[in-house]
Amino acid sequence: MTHIVVVGAGQAGAAAVAKLRALGFDEQITLIGEEPSPPYQRPPLSKAYLLGDMEAERLWLRSSDFYADQNITLLLGTHVTAIDAAAQTVTLGSQVLVYSDLILTTGSTPRKLPSAIGGDMAGVFTVRTLADVDAMRPEFGAGRRVVIVGGGYIGLEAAAVARKMGLEVTVLEMAPRILQRVAAPETSDYVRKLHQDHGVTILESTGLDRLLGQDRVTGVRLADGRELPADFVIAGVGILPGTALAEAAGLTIENGIKTDEFGRTSDPHIWSAGDCASFPYKGGRLRLESVGNAIDQAEAVAENIMGAGKPYDAKPWFWSDQYDCKLQIAGLNTGYDSIVTRGPEGDAVSFWYFKADTLLAVDAMNDPRGYMVGKRLIESGKSPSKAALADPGTVLKDLLKA
Repeated sequence: MTHIVVVGAGQAGAAAVAKLRALGFDEQITLIGEEPSPPYQRPPLSKAYLLGDMEAERLWLRSSDFYADQNITLLLGTHVTAIDAAAQTVTLGSQVLVYSDLILTTGSTPRKLPSAIGGDMAGVFTVRTLADVDAMRPEFGAGRRVVIVGGGYIGLEAAAVARKMGLEVTVLEMAPRILQRVAAPETSDYVRKLHQDHGVTILESTGLDRLLGQDRVTGVRLADGRELPADFVIAGVGILPGTALAEAAGLTIENGIKTDEFGRTSDPHIWSAGDCASFPYKGGRLRLESVGNAIDQAEAVAENIMGAGKPYDAKPWFWSDQYDCKLQIAGLNTGYDSIVTRGPEGDAVSFWYFKADTLLAVDAMNDPRGYMVGKRLIESGKSPSKAALADPGTVLKDLLKA
C-alpha cells in the first residue's frame, strides 16, 4: 500500500498534504506535528495574535474537520524519534510507520541566548511557536520594560507590538545597523526612524555581555559595561533549520536538508520543503525562510511525487508589518552594488536593488504598487532603466511594457 508520511505540521506540511489530495492522490497520508495545535500561520504570532487582535482559531490554516474530511491522519503532539531510510520507516516512540515516500517539513527553531550568560532564566523568550507567544503575552503590560536582543524583522515586529501596548522598549543590535544581514542601509534608516519616532530605543554596534538576575531576568549588562533594567527579554537572534532527524537518518546536509531541483533529498524516497530545505538556485544553493516558499516548494514536492518532474522555480517574496507600515520585499538582494530610491510620495517609498543594470530586488514601504511592479519585473527577468525608475514622472506600470 502506498503511504506518504509528512513530518512537520507547519505551513509546508499542511500545503503538501492538501496539494496531494487536490492532485488526486487517494491513498494513505499521515501528517505528524510536534505541537498540540493543528497547522497554523506563524506570521501573525508576533503581530496580531500578540496584540490580542486575533484569536487562536483564526490562526488555523484549515478548518478543524478538513483533515478528517480529506482522510488525512493528523498526529499532533507527536515526536518522531527516528527515520530508518533503508527500511523506509518512521518511529514515533513505540509506533512504527512504513512509508513509500517521506516528506520532511521540519521547519526551523529559534536560536536561544546561551545559558552561560543567563539565557535559560525565567523571563527570557523567543518568538516562534504559539506556545512561545502564549508564554510571553502576560508580560506585555503598559509601563513594563522589555529588552529585545536582535534587530531583525522578528525582533522589530515584537518591538512594534510592545510599543503599541505601552511598554518601554530597547532593541540591542550587535551589528553596526539593524537589518544589516537582509537589507540596504536605506531600508535600515527608514525602519530605525520609524521605531525611534514611536519611542523605541535602538542601540546598534552594541553587544550583550550577560543577563542579570538569579532565577528570573532583571536586566542586561552590555559589552561596554552599561546595565539596563528589564522586566523581560526577547531573543530575536535568528533561526536554525530543523535538520536533526535528517542528519541522524544519513541524509546530506548543506545549510539545511540538501535537495535537488525537484525537492528530493539524497535518498530517493525522502523529500523536503520549507525552512529546513536547501535547493539549487541560480548556480548556487539557497534556503528560504518565508511563507511563500514553504507553500510553493511543498506543493512542487507534492507534484513531483505524483510524477510531474517539474523543477522548483523559487520566486522569493517577504513582508513585515510594523506599526502602520507594511514593508513588502520581492526578490533577493544578494550581490547588489547600487540602490535606486523611488519617492517618498506621502508615506510611500521604495528602494530598488541593482547589480550593474540588473534588477535584483525591491523593498517597498507602504508602496504596494512599487512592490507588485517590482515583483513582476524580477520574475519576468526584466530590468528597467535606473533613470526612468528614479524619475517621479515615470508611471510604474509603463516599465512592464519596456
